[in-house]
Amino acid sequence: MGFWADRKAKRAFKDAMRGYEFDHAKWAHDIEIFKKIKSAFESAIKGDDAVSNLTVQKSGEIVIWGGQGQYHEAGRTPGQYVGGSQGLSIPIVAGIRYRVGAMRGSFVPGDAIQVYKEVGEVLLSTERIMFNGMYNTKEWAFAKWNGAATSQDESDYIFHVSNRQKTSGILFEADTGREFNRFLAQAINAAETGLASVITTVDKVLIDLAEDEPKKPELILPSAIAAPPATPA
Repeated sequence: MGFWADRKAKRAFKDAMRGYEFDHAKWAHDIEIFKKIKSAFESAIKGDDAVSNLTVQKSGEIVIWGGQGQYHEAGRTPGQYVGGSQGLSIPIVAGIRYRVGAMRGSFVPGDAIQVYKEVGEVLLSTERIMFNGMYNTKEWAFAKWNGAATSQDESDYIFHVSNRQKTSGILFEADTGREFNRFLAQAINAAETGLASVITTVDKVLIDLAEDEPKKPELILPSAIAAPPATPA
């Protein structure tokens, strides 16, 4: 009985350790990200870009983050004609026929999708998101910001701005997207309440993260637990 109970406990411990290692890696990554955010905004307060870039910036604009991403925008799959007819083929002379009555039918437009295009440089500043590629150059200004949406793993983003009818966005590698998401939140925070407010916010987040460090599971074998003393008859 003790052998099988211990084996079951060891299996459960191994599963718990896998979960702990995954959660702890995400926690440590978030600590690293928020330290980078704090450093970037400390530089911004001094008027310095956090990353090198060739962008012609607006007055007072500071670049706080840079990375690689794939631009995409709203589009459609190819449309098609449905309900058409081939018509009739009528012989005219030997070897020659004439087709009459052919109809193309009704045109059905394709499904609305996000069309993924080229990979390029993504820059995040205190005023906007920028994409620079070989064939596409786009920006999403916070002054026109209506919101954003992201995938569950924080890798794919759609941005909504009031000066553009079609939605568009950027796809990142998962780790890069997670970092971008946290920088973006603080960039919008800075646009609304000022650069200094970000430092206060990030300091609080770092304190909260330190308190929320995932706890390493302990292996407790049933065989090592002392049996309760026997009750006298």
